[in-house]
Amino acid sequence: MYQDEVKKWLVFGKLDPSMRAEIEQKTDAQLEDMFYTNLEFGTGGMRGILGAGTNRMNLYTIRKANAGLVTYLKRHFDLDALQRGVVIAHDNRHQSREFALESAGVLAASGIPSYLYDALRPTPELSFSVRRLGCIAGIVVTASHNPPNYNGYKIYDEYGCQYTPQYADEIIGYVNAVEDIFSVPTMSKEKMEQEGLLKIVSPQIDTDYLEAVKTVRLHPEIPQKIKVVFTSLHGTSAELGQRLLKECDVNYVPVLEQMIHDPNFSTVKSPNPENPSAFELAIQYGLKEHADLLIATDPDADRLGIAVWNGKEYVLLTGNQTGPILIYYLLSQKQRLGLLSKEGVVFNTVVTSDLGAKIARSFGMEVISTLTGFKFIGEQARLLEGTSKQFEFGYEESFGYVIKDFVRDKDSLQALLFTIDAANYYHVHEGKTLLDVLAQINEIYGAHYDALQNIELFGKEGKERIDRIMTAFRLMNLKHIAGESVVEKWDFETQERHLEHGVEAIHLPKSNVIKFILSSSSWFVLRPSGTEPKLKVYYSCVKPHMEDSKAFVDHLKQAVSDLISAIE
Repeated sequence: MYQDEVKKWLVFGKLDPSMRAEIEQKTDAQLEDMFYTNLEFGTGGMRGILGAGTNRMNLYTIRKANAGLVTYLKRHFDLDALQRGVVIAHDNRHQSREFALESAGVLAASGIPSYLYDALRPTPELSFSVRRLGCIAGIVVTASHNPPNYNGYKIYDEYGCQYTPQYADEIIGYVNAVEDIFSVPTMSKEKMEQEGLLKIVSPQIDTDYLEAVKTVRLHPEIPQKIKVVFTSLHGTSAELGQRLLKECDVNYVPVLEQMIHDPNFSTVKSPNPENPSAFELAIQYGLKEHADLLIATDPDADRLGIAVWNGKEYVLLTGNQTGPILIYYLLSQKQRLGLLSKEGVVFNTVVTSDLGAKIARSFGMEVISTLTGFKFIGEQARLLEGTSKQFEFGYEESFGYVIKDFVRDKDSLQALLFTIDAANYYHVHEGKTLLDVLAQINEIYGAHYDALQNIELFGKEGKERIDRIMTAFRLMNLKHIAGESVVEKWDFETQERHLEHGVEAIHLPKSNVIKFILSSSSWFVLRPSGTEPKLKVYYSCVKPHMEDSKAFVDHLKQAVSDLISAIE
């Protein structure tokens, strides 16, 4: 009962005064949402609203999470290995620095040293730093592109990859085994420094990371002829992103108002480059500067969005459009330069458009589709080590890309430089924009159109509603929809692929995801978000003409929405 948890917090004599005041001012309904459950690890780690309670991000839930990580590390590493330490980064959000120090304090109380950056850093640099520093794990405090009242916590293994379920589940078990959230041992910053358990990461790591990022360019010799507007959306790419562009002689203009580390994200409705509103200021700059390309990274600098000038206006591209453009540029240029691997592998996810996979296979690449979440792509990239296969590209539709796997997570700085490299090449050598290249790709591989529907459902009631919807679709014997036959149903929770002739096993980890494939090869997927109170519904269609693809997706979306509305 949530009331019991509320009492535990209020009787704790040393409870943070601001949290005590918050609890005492809340209604019963608000208290239930704050205490009815514990924050869970989703596709992007632990993420939640800041505030008091077991279902909130605060210093006590951060300590509890780190206590679980400490137990895990002690079970898997000997005393000497533990001294390799854990590297910790954070973003610009409220309490991010404090949570980073709290994480270090819990580790230090168990004798595990931490390497902490002197200030905020991009999430992909954290992934890079784990391996470069030889650490046994990594932590980044971030809520990515969530609203300003959120924060989060992500953990990485010694290979620079977010923990996948088989390991994360063990850690979660240790977290849940913490009986008293207020008794987790910790250490002050002063004592950590005195005992040599807290070290500041050397600035050399920034240089090493940027030098690695620079290697993604295929044509650094071509003079920069396009103009770029760049915004960090108040996030962690403000310094390193601009340093990278300057060192590579990119002709860019920064959106100055959004280079400020504002935890309230005051200049945007949402700090998410997937949302068109995030580009409002960049568009103003673009029009004034006559820019060819607008680029925005999200606050923790792992996602990237772009908008391209078409002669009349800026057109924002989706991840399902940008990804294939980058794959086509990468593989076609590598082929032209004689650099294309005969055993290259391209990675995407089960909710990503089929277009990028078609392009990759046309160049002889193997394509591996993983569950949603870049940790699965990072895991697969590591499995290529010691084999003859070569990592070529990894991406997901939610604006995440990685070109070289020295980072085992999505990396907006790699994507930033590589997108500019592609746009400049096509501008100089073919007189084309990235929109022209996309049109060419759709002519070759079919007119692909994809859409994402976000159904926001908040609190306990929202979660229960999402559960009912997923259960209904799981049990639904759907034979026809939007005028087409349903030929396959993939249930990643039961790990079953239902075909017309029977049932086959799905060899991927369990996940609460359901995919329906139609007779035209169109499909839709239902997936509860792991980081936000949303049910996500993905739609994809390919027809000979783009108007037909768009029309069918609209028709399919309405049909699925009607089914959802009918579920009590």
